[in-house]
Amino acid sequence: MRDFSWRYFESTGEIDAYLLYKEHQTICGSCNTIDEADNLLNPLEGEAMAE
Repeated sequence: MRDFSWRYFESTGEIDAYLLYKEHQTICGSCNTIDEADNLLNPLEGEAMAE
C-alpha cells in the first residue's frame, strides 16, 4: 500500500496520494508489521478477503 501510494504520487503529483503515504508511514511506526498497519488503514478489506 505504501509503495503504491508513493508511486502514484510520484507519477501524478496528487496530494491525496502523498497524504495517504504519510499516514501509512505514521501508522507503521506504531505497528509491528506492515500487514497490521494495512489492517488499521483498511479494516473492511481483511473481512472481505476472509469471505
